[in-house]
Amino acid sequence: MRFFNHRKRFGDLSEQEVLALAISSEEDDARIYRGYAEHLRADYPASARMFDGMAAEEDTHRARLIDLHRRRFGDTIPLIRREHVAGYYARRLVWLMESLGLDRIRDEAGMMERDAERFYLAAIARTTDADTRELLGDLAAAEAGHQATAAELAAENLDADTRQQEDLAAHRQFVLTWVQPGLAGLMDGSVSTLAPIFATAFATQDTWTTFLVGVAASVGAGISMGFTEAASDDGEISGRGSPIKRGLASGVMTTIGGLGHALPYLIADFWTATIIAFAIVFVELWAIAWIQNRYMQTPFFRAAFQVVLGGALVLGAGIVIGSG
Repeated sequence: MRFFNHRKRFGDLSEQEVLALAISSEEDDARIYRGYAEHLRADYPASARMFDGMAAEEDTHRARLIDLHRRRFGDTIPLIRREHVAGYYARRLVWLMESLGLDRIRDEAGMMERDAERFYLAAIARTTDADTRELLGDLAAAEAGHQATAAELAAENLDADTRQQEDLAAHRQFVLTWVQPGLAGLMDGSVSTLAPIFATAFATQDTWTTFLVGVAASVGAGISMGFTEAASDDGEISGRGSPIKRGLASGVMTTIGGLGHALPYLIADFWTATIIAFAIVFVELWAIAWIQNRYMQTPFFRAAFQVVLGGALVLGAGIVIGSG
């Protein structure tokens, strides 16, 4: 469907356009690295310095490419960017970088350099013009050099102790922003919905009614927990991260926790549905204990005792109320 594609193929680019594309790519990558540096500077200053250095390297290569273009083609550089060329490698949208963790940003930078090198090496194989091959070879070598420079900058700015400290800080932020509110939501959804769901089940022995009550309780609890978490703390002072992320984690996990033992009541037979729901409750409670042990450093048996005892009391209350 080439007739409907307004982007040019790489094979159709002139040597001047290839050089212009390399210049714009180097400029974009420098901006991305500076964006990473600013995003990380407050919490991970060593990594921010590394990305500042990588941005400076991109600026140096861009300046050399501009000098080469000026010597060969003059001062006017054609406007051609990645999105103008079919099949050219793409970069992550810059506004998505706030959702990336420290390790993911480091990996993203490595992929940026590898993508560029592979592209230029592949482009060399598709051309027979000596000057173009030389140009693309120089660009591929430059990208390989960027990878070596990145490794040197990482070694200079990220010694073992610094990297370990930043990794621990990143793990702590992950726990505060996602695990802690998600765990609170899962506990609330799994435990607080036990009473209304099983009270309805034993009062009516109608699986469809029980399912509807369970869905309503789960969704309602999820909405309530999500808004409560988001509104309780903007994260500026506590350092717990984005209230939207925390609210989303809490709300979704609350809903999941309640739906786990509501869904079995889609089964028409009451006792079959109830036995399966009991089994799911057991799995949910032990999963909560495992998460507490894994991420919150709570001793497993203490966490299991607290969660299982609390869940059993709520479950028992629901059954007694429903049976009465």
